[in-house]
Amino acid sequence: MNRAAVAALIDHTLLKPEATPAQVDALVAEAAALGVFSVCVSPSMLPIRAPHGLAVATVCGFPSGAHQAGIKAAEAADSVARGADEVDMVINLANAVTGDFDAVRDEIASVRRACPAPVLLKVIIESAALTDAQIVGCCRAAEAAGADFVKTSTGFHPSGGASVHAVALMADTVGGRLGVKASGGIRTAADALAMIDAGATRLGLSSSAAVLAGLAE
Repeated sequence: MNRAAVAALIDHTLLKPEATPAQVDALVAEAAALGVFSVCVSPSMLPIRAPHGLAVATVCGFPSGAHQAGIKAAEAADSVARGADEVDMVINLANAVTGDFDAVRDEIASVRRACPAPVLLKVIIESAALTDAQIVGCCRAAEAAGADFVKTSTGFHPSGGASVHAVALMADTVGGRLGVKASGGIRTAADALAMIDAGATRLGLSSSAAVLAGLAE
């Protein structure tokens, strides 16, 4: 894939807790120059001014996911009211590791109701902290709840970020019915291409310029 094709899959991301409004403005300007799909910022930064054609994404229940479902739903609804086109929610990982996938589904469904289509809902499962069976269970729960994407990672969990194995497993499980977002630790063009080859249809990157610099025009 060439540079433009990869850029069109990127959520250009700034989620550091200490990020300032000026840094978000710089992120938006860089995103426009790079030709990426969207910017992804913290809810407190909304609304932001984004040029036409650049989507605005935010996060929900971030980064731990250990929030009440109603709080996540309210946060998602508030973000949409402030201009978010896409919401990346973190699941309650305790439900996943205990195998309570009905609870995973119900929580996602509550957020889905709070931000109905055309808002895109991505579900962060922290794949590095889960077994293969748990990853599959979360992906099935996300599909049953009406999510649009499953996403590997927040980038903040100590277990790590995206892996080729997890992306391939997620892509196989959702079978093209949902998108797959690889996020966390993708810092080079080779990393990005490996994730795309494994089935990623969106990339969450904070090092977008460096990744794209390694690709042909």
